[in-house]
Amino acid sequence: MAERRWVGYNVQRQILDEEAVDEMAEKSESKVVLSESIKKSMRCSGPRLKSCLLDSIPVLSWLPRYPVKDNALSDLISGISVGVMHLPQGMAYALLAAVPPVFGLYSSFYPVLIYFIFGTSKHISVGTYAVMSVMIGSVTEQLAPESNFMQWDNGTNTSIVDETAMNKERVKVAAAVTFLSGLFQILLGLVRFGFVVTYLSEPLVRGYTTGAAIHVIVSQLKYTFGTNPLRHSGPLSLIYTVLEVSYLIPKTNVGTLVVSVVTIIGLMLAKQLSVYLNKKLPVPIPVELLTIIIATIISWQVGLEQKYGVDVVGDIPSGLQPPVLPDATVLGQVIGNAFALAVVGYGMVISLGRIFALKYGYKVDSNQELIALGLSNSIGGIFQCFAISCSMSRTMVQHSTGGKTQVAGALSAMVILFITLWIGHLFEELPKAVLAAIIYVNLSSMMKQFTDIPALWKTNRVDMLIWVVTFILTLLLNPDLGLAASIGFSMLTVIFRTQLPKYSLLGQVPNTDIYRPVEDYNQVRQVPGILIFRCSATLYFANAEMYQDALAEKSGIDITKKLAIKKKLEAKRKRHEKKIARKARKAAKKNTVNVSPPGQEEAPEREEHTSVATIEVDPEPDPSLPRAIVLDLSPVNFLDTVGVKTLRSIQIDYGEIGIEVVLAGCQTAVVDNLQTGGFFNEKVTKSCVFSTIHDAVLHCQSTRMSQHKDMASTHF
Repeated sequence: MAERRWVGYNVQRQILDEEAVDEMAEKSESKVVLSESIKKSMRCSGPRLKSCLLDSIPVLSWLPRYPVKDNALSDLISGISVGVMHLPQGMAYALLAAVPPVFGLYSSFYPVLIYFIFGTSKHISVGTYAVMSVMIGSVTEQLAPESNFMQWDNGTNTSIVDETAMNKERVKVAAAVTFLSGLFQILLGLVRFGFVVTYLSEPLVRGYTTGAAIHVIVSQLKYTFGTNPLRHSGPLSLIYTVLEVSYLIPKTNVGTLVVSVVTIIGLMLAKQLSVYLNKKLPVPIPVELLTIIIATIISWQVGLEQKYGVDVVGDIPSGLQPPVLPDATVLGQVIGNAFALAVVGYGMVISLGRIFALKYGYKVDSNQELIALGLSNSIGGIFQCFAISCSMSRTMVQHSTGGKTQVAGALSAMVILFITLWIGHLFEELPKAVLAAIIYVNLSSMMKQFTDIPALWKTNRVDMLIWVVTFILTLLLNPDLGLAASIGFSMLTVIFRTQLPKYSLLGQVPNTDIYRPVEDYNQVRQVPGILIFRCSATLYFANAEMYQDALAEKSGIDITKKLAIKKKLEAKRKRHEKKIARKARKAAKKNTVNVSPPGQEEAPEREEHTSVATIEVDPEPDPSLPRAIVLDLSPVNFLDTVGVKTLRSIQIDYGEIGIEVVLAGCQTAVVDNLQTGGFFNEKVTKSCVFSTIHDAVLHCQSTRMSQHKDMASTHF
C-alpha cells in the first residue's frame, strides 16, 4: 500500500445553520411561473426552428456531412452482411409471430428505412427480434386460433384448416398490435418519457429475455417434430403446450425430425468454424444464408414435401404490400399487449444503443429513440409488418464488419428489397424445420444467461431474486403478463429496501470533522452527550413509523414511557400547586375575618411566604439521557407530508424531556419540503437545520456549555 500523504488544513468560520447559509449565499426565492414557462416554450425563432427540425429528423444533420471516403466502403460491406442475415432471421421470426414468412421480409425493410431517418444510434441493427416475435405470436394465435378456421374436407372426411383465411386474419392482428405499440412509443417520446426504461433493470431484462427464449423454443417444437399440437393461451399455457407436444411425439414426422437434427448440428459446427476463422476473414461467414440456400436446393431436388411430408414455406409473393389502415375493431383488444411490446422493444434498443454510444463517444437521445422506434412500428403496421426491435446478433455483425453509421442499416434494407422483389420465390421449397433450427441456434446465447444466477448470488442477491422471479413469471404467465408482473415485483423490492434500511449511530473519526457508523469502525467514538442518528433510505410514509421506532431503539429511550412519567409528574405538581393555593386563599380569608392583635399583622404574610417557598421545582435532567440528538438527513432526497410530521413529532416529543433535536445534511429540496410541510413556525426556525453534521455537533456542544454556565451562575 502506498504511503499516505498528509496535507494539513485549517478552516476557521462560525457555526452555520440553514438561515445563516441562506443569508450568506443569498438564496434566490424566485420561482418560475407556469404561464411564463409556457410562453417561453412556445416562442419560435429561426435558429430554434432549425434546431427543432434537426433534432426531430436527425438524418438531416449528419447525412450532408457524411464522410464518403472514410465510411462508404465499410458501411457497404456491413450493410450487405446484415442484409444477408435479415433474410433467414426475418423468415424464421415470422413463424414465431404466426404469420407467413414473407411478412418477416417486409418487417426487415420498411421499419429499417424509417429508423435510418429518425434514429440516433449509429451502430445498432433494428428489425425482427425473437422476443418481440413470440410476443406477437401469442397475440395472433390467441385472437385468430386455428379452431376458428376449420373446414370439413369431403374428400378425406376430416377437418382441415383454411390457412389462407387464417393467415390473412393473423396478419391483420399482428399489424394492428404493431401499429398501436408504435403509437404508444411516439406518445411516450413526445411527453419526454424516455426514462421509463429505467424501470427495466438489467437483471429484469436478462431474466425476461431468457424466459421469453424458452417460449420461443417451445413454440417451434411443432416444426421440429412435424406435429400439430393444440394452441393454448393464458397463464400456464407453456406447460400445457409442452405436455401436448410430448403426447404427440409418437406421431412425429421422421423426415422433419431428421432435417431438424441435421440442420442444428450443421449450424453449430459452421458457427464454431466461423468463430475460429473470424480473425482471418474480412467478412463473417453468412452461416444462416448458406444454410437456407443449401436446404432449399436439397428440398427441391429430393422432394421433401412430396415424398416425406416435410412442411415447407410455401408461396412467397413477389413485390410489396400496399398500405392498409389497421382494423379498429382489433385495436381495443390488444391495448395491453401493445404497451408491453412498446416497453420491451424500446428497452432493447436503448440499452444496446447506449453501450455503443458510450464506446464511440456520441450521444443517443432516449426520447428521440422512442419516436424513431414508434414511427418504425406505426408506419410498419400500416404496411402489414410486425413489431421490431434491436437484434444483438445482427448488431454485432454490423459492428464487426466495420459499420460506422446508419447508412449500413439503409443498405441492408436495400438488400431485403432486392430479395423481396426478384428472388424471394426461390425459397418456397425451404423446410420450416430449417427456420426453427436457425432460431434454436441463435437462441443458444440467451441460454448462457443462466450463468447470471451464480454471479448475482455473489454480488447482489436482491438482483438475483429479481432475475429468478422474472424468469419464472415469464414462463408461467406468458411474456405479456409476465413483463407486467415482473416490473411490479421489481418495484416491490425497491419499496421493501426502503422499508428495511440500515439505521446507524454515528461517531467522530478522531481529530477530523468526519462521522461514520460506530458499528463499522473500531476507532470511531460517539460524541459525549450527543446522539447522531442516520437512516440509509429516504423518509416517507412507508417507513416513517419504523424510523421513530429505530431512533428509540438506538438511543435506548422509551419516549412513550418518558412522556407518560413526565405527564404524571406534571399533574402531581399542578395538584400540589392547587393545594398550596387553596391553603393560601383560606389563610387570607381567615385573616380578613379575624382581626389580628397588634404586632401580629405580618405573621400571615410570613406564613404564606413560607408556604409558597415549599413548591417543588422540576428535577435535574437525567444524566443517562443525551442532551441533544442530531438527525443526519443526508441520504434523504425528499420528504412527503408524513415524513415532515414525523420529524416534527420527534422534535416535540424529545424536546419535552429536555433533549434538543436538530437536523443536519439536508438537501435544498428537503429544506423546501420542511418549509411547505409546516415544520417551521415562530418557535422553530431554520436555525435548527445545519448543512453539515459537524456544524450541528458544535452547535449542540456550545448550547450545552451555555446551559452549564447558566446553572453554575444560578447555584452561585
